[in-house]
This record gives sequence, C-alpha cells and structure tokens, in this order.
Amino acid sequence: MAKWTPKHEAPEPLEGPVVATITGGTIVWFVLFLVQLPFYGWFDDHGHLWWLWTCLAGGGLGLVGVWYVRRRDAALKRAAALPEASTE
Repeated sequence: MAKWTPKHEAPEPLEGPVVATITGGTIVWFVLFLVQLPFYGWFDDHGHLWWLWTCLAGGGLGLVGVWYVRRRDAALKRAAALPEASTE
C-alpha cells in the first residue's frame, strides 16, 4: 500500500475569540448546574445524579480552560510584539 502524501498545503488555523468562547461555555455549564440543583432529589431517585455532577465538572474544567486560553492569548500577543529574530 502506498503512503499517502498531501497534494496541497494545510490551511492556517482559524483564530477567533477563544477566551470569550471558553468563558461562555463555562458559564453555560455552571448555569446548567444551578438550574438542576433544586431537582437533586428527583435526580437521585431516578439514578440521574450524574447529570448534576457532569455540569459541575464541566464548569470546573471550563475554569481551567479559561486560565489556559488567557495565558495562551497573552503569550501570542507578547510573541507578536517582539521584533523578528535574525536567522543567520
């Protein structure tokens, strides 16, 4: 079997409002957790308590994601502000 080789160059990655996107998603996870919290007993009775903890875990991981993308965004801005290094 022949090895596959690309016939064209890969496009540049799209950069968008990453920090805002991750922050929005994190807020959605926490809102879902808070909306489901009054129904804790129902979820427990029907074996769906994991829904509640999934939302809380999503919010917690979202906070890690916000921290990560803010640092990445700051590093990209610092790198863009530096003068080009000479390659001799």
